[in-house]
Amino acid sequence: MACAPVTRDEDKASFVVEEFRRAGRRIAPAAVRALVDAVGSDLRELAASCAQLVADVDEGERIDTDVVERYFGGRVEATGFRVADAAVAGQADLALGLLRHALATGADPVPLVAALAVKVRALAKVSAAGRGRSANLAKELGMAPWQVDRARRELTGWAEEGLADAVLALAEADTAVKGGGRDPVFAVERAVLTIARARGAR
Repeated sequence: MACAPVTRDEDKASFVVEEFRRAGRRIAPAAVRALVDAVGSDLRELAASCAQLVADVDEGERIDTDVVERYFGGRVEATGFRVADAAVAGQADLALGLLRHALATGADPVPLVAALAVKVRALAKVSAAGRGRSANLAKELGMAPWQVDRARRELTGWAEEGLADAVLALAEADTAVKGGGRDPVFAVERAVLTIARARGAR
């Protein structure tokens, strides 16, 4: 029986943390994100990946991002979240290169746009929330504290006008890749470039 994918970042992260807790092991918060980025949201794949790390990594060794990269690096290289990370950092050439590699290896434009939306939505939510302790904001926004901290770091160079442009570009891309446009690949490419160029726009 197939497991339905979970869509919320905090649900995926919580699932991974709980798998390691049940095994009596701990995983670094950044490694949780790296594992989710690499494996995706299918619960069976996430559970199997957690089990592999628990079985293969010595109990005394900390499970951090380096360990996740070692085991799953080939799957991390061009995921939608890597594309999104590069785009919100303003690295247009890198984001476009990762996107084209992902598309060439069979990635569908719909989840790629969804990954971009998750990233930009997090930035917009944290930006609008203003100051406050990460733990308190996390509860208010439905995010994990590490996600709030990461969004705050990534907001450097972003202004409200740029975030508004990015949100609008994603809405247009979402419509296009779901049947509202003739060329879904062009739509997601345009969204990536718009987001990357929106950083620093005032």
